[in-house]
Amino acid sequence: MATDSEVSLTSNQRSELSSIAQSRTLPAGYVFGAKLILMLAEGASFNTIKRKLQTSAPTIIRWKQRFLESGLDGLDTYHPGPKATVLTPALRARNLSATRKKPSDGSTHWSCRKLATALGGSKDAVPRVWKEAGLKPHRLERYWASDDPEFESKAADIIGLYLRPPQQAAVFCVDEKIAIQALDRLDPVLPLSPGRAERHGFEYYRHGTLSLYAALDPKTGRVHGRTAARHTRRDFVAFLREVVSLCSPRQQIHNILDNLSAHKT
Repeated sequence: MATDSEVSLTSNQRSELSSIAQSRTLPAGYVFGAKLILMLAEGASFNTIKRKLQTSAPTIIRWKQRFLESGLDGLDTYHPGPKATVLTPALRARNLSATRKKPSDGSTHWSCRKLATALGGSKDAVPRVWKEAGLKPHRLERYWASDDPEFESKAADIIGLYLRPPQQAAVFCVDEKIAIQALDRLDPVLPLSPGRAERHGFEYYRHGTLSLYAALDPKTGRVHGRTAARHTRRDFVAFLREVVSLCSPRQQIHNILDNLSAHKT
């Protein structure tokens, strides 16, 4: 269809296009096309249309051709989009095999677009394969390999104390948080008010550091805590005495803790 053909409208077409051009509920592209065709039918120049509708000459030509070929149906902006990618067993296997390997560009893990580009496939197929297989390449979990030859027996002993503690025994999970900064704000705290959150000043005064000792009773969920100015074996032993005082006389006590030097002295 020649692009220099004149656009002529019947009375019904002009009436329908005018109604579409004034609509506030129809899709914006549909309204835009109606305005453009009306201006072409009125003999407006391309420069005038470009200025008033904020568009370009190729866009005007494309809408004009669509109207000349299909009439009002050519203004419909609906597009079915590309066909969905069919996940064949071979495509799944390629995606899963590539996902288990590191990217060759030095990246830490694959993204959907990166893997699709490397395989020459669709970026929409990659997350579907990952979801079906339960793969999450962006997630990372850490583990610690122990060199203790008795690790398995010790771990089984500790797990047994947590899951099935002895009937008359007390079990505590003991640990500490060291070097906790005791900070105090220099500026007063401004309380919240309608439309405004509570505000704290940026500047603070440091009162030194504290160590927090804690013993968790997994059976009851209770935590016994104590703060100390220092983190030494004497402070730790003093905390253990407090934990022992919570138990009945001659009650068997199991304290589960890590291998920190202050714990072993």
